[in-house]
Amino acid sequence: MKELADFLEEKLEGVEIDMTGNEILLNYNEEEKLFSRSYLRTLLRKFLHKAELKEFRVIAGRENAFVIKERKIVIEE
Repeated sequence: MKELADFLEEKLEGVEIDMTGNEILLNYNEEEKLFSRSYLRTLLRKFLHKAELKEFRVIAGRENAFVIKERKIVIEE
């Protein structure tokens, strides 16, 4: 979690990052919104790739939230 928070802090300027349990909250001034939802998703995917966590994926959670879940592995017979 700390590595992800550091990665986001490095990539996103002007954003305050708070870590609470299993969540990372991004606090920013609504008027100065510097990034889109798709950009955040891309950053999360880049972090997962950089950390070689390819068994995880980024999906949309509740409003204004993303969830990182483990991929379902299908075993073919």
